[in-house]
Amino acid sequence: MRAERLFRVLGLADAALVEEALEVRRRRTAWKRWGALAACLGLVAGLGFGWLVSGGFRGYGMSGATSGGSGGDGVAPGNGYGGVEEGTAFLSYAGPVLPLTAVEDPAGLTAEREVFWDFALGAYSDGEPRQWGAEVTDLYILRNETEKDVTVTALYPFAGSFSELRERLPAVAVDGESLEPTLFAGPYSGGFQSTFGAETPDTMNLETLNSWTEYKALLESGAYLEQALGAYPALDVPAIVYEFSDFEAPHEAWQAATQAVSFDISPERTTVFTYGFNGMESDGSFRRYSYFVPNGMRNEAKVKLLIVLGEDLENYTLQGYQDGGCEEGEEIGGVSCSVTRRETTLEEALELVCRDFLAWHGEDWVFEEGPVTFPMYRGAVAELLVQYGLLSGAPVDRYSDGRLDDILGETLSHDRVLYFRFPVTVPAGGSVKVECAFWKAPSYDFGCSGSEQVGLQGYDLTTRLGSSLIFTRQRATLVNAEGVEITGQNYGFDLEGGISSVELDLEQEHYYLEIRPRGR
Repeated sequence: MRAERLFRVLGLADAALVEEALEVRRRRTAWKRWGALAACLGLVAGLGFGWLVSGGFRGYGMSGATSGGSGGDGVAPGNGYGGVEEGTAFLSYAGPVLPLTAVEDPAGLTAEREVFWDFALGAYSDGEPRQWGAEVTDLYILRNETEKDVTVTALYPFAGSFSELRERLPAVAVDGESLEPTLFAGPYSGGFQSTFGAETPDTMNLETLNSWTEYKALLESGAYLEQALGAYPALDVPAIVYEFSDFEAPHEAWQAATQAVSFDISPERTTVFTYGFNGMESDGSFRRYSYFVPNGMRNEAKVKLLIVLGEDLENYTLQGYQDGGCEEGEEIGGVSCSVTRRETTLEEALELVCRDFLAWHGEDWVFEEGPVTFPMYRGAVAELLVQYGLLSGAPVDRYSDGRLDDILGETLSHDRVLYFRFPVTVPAGGSVKVECAFWKAPSYDFGCSGSEQVGLQGYDLTTRLGSSLIFTRQRATLVNAEGVEITGQNYGFDLEGGISSVELDLEQEHYYLEIRPRGR
């Protein structure tokens, strides 16, 4: 399938599929419109990572989360979500705590599980001790009733994103000995939705998972896990890179001075990616890409590339403009640059843009020692290109313009399910304790939303979703809960009655807990 996707990009596959994808691209000129608006409003200064992950000059938000009125399942607030009759549909859904599983068939092993929810006050960077989130300890006792040692490759799944991973990474121990498991990342877990609703359908906005049932749909077939453990796409196809440098512009007269490069292509035979560009215009075979000429003040990439797959550009023209609108009659002189052309591969070009992007925007999230390493980040970028970008053959609208900056930024911020992999050997007739401890963010409603649920925190737990283990018992226990009140649950906790630990029904897939810190 990956090879087929690459063939489509190079014009070697079904022409109908290529034409269908191109129809979407022909309708898109949003870069130009928003580039002009940003320049007029003076918004081009100081743009950073927050701008990049929200769609750049397209003007669209990064999250497609539904309102509290639906919770993604059309259920009103306070009336449940994900098929459960109780519970709150939160505007920001943090995902459930998922159970341990194994790569191999864990024949001969049984498992007991106890999940501890610790609501102790935490010390935050603002110096104010307050309760937000929960320290979770997910404890397993694996028992081996056979006469032979059993070794399995354990997988511990958890919801998160690259940009928040360092603060939410589980600590794993086996029989009290800390491990350094291998991290695997699944692809973007959500989907895409229309900007303006069903009447004008598109796939411009992100649509994150909003309920535990959506996680169930994502994980229960096993295909997501298979992709997470598989190899990243290899993009060793020929590419031609045009690099723009040595910029000059009359910034004293035009703060938003812009350089535009224009050319014609055969869309069926040529695909163009950009990096460091701010605007794009297309009309049939005509293409015009533009960027604000660097002035040493704006926080933007100084590396600016056009990456061409398939047939090369026959010729191009360069023109300076007053601003990013690139309107006729607003041409200016004194705008210049140097252009170098080299032949390489898409893999090597992607290496260059990933490293440059991280130097500007990702120094807090990608590290040589991990948890998110550069090869993992670069692989996830390639995966997004192949799954939803121009290499898919049918790109979503959000990525159909070939603007790599969007994909590079959103690879860091996308929600996904990650997996810790580590070996566990359970001796014959014995048992092993596996402990996974981490800070769990709550589901919540935004403070400015006007929702009646502001201040509530929601926590979901699934008992067997995606797990191959045979559970004989599961329990849940509350710790340091004196500072919170339970506003909703289906566990059976009764803090006033002294019940802070309960047995879970193994036939029940999902448990939820909602709390509010006392005094709020």
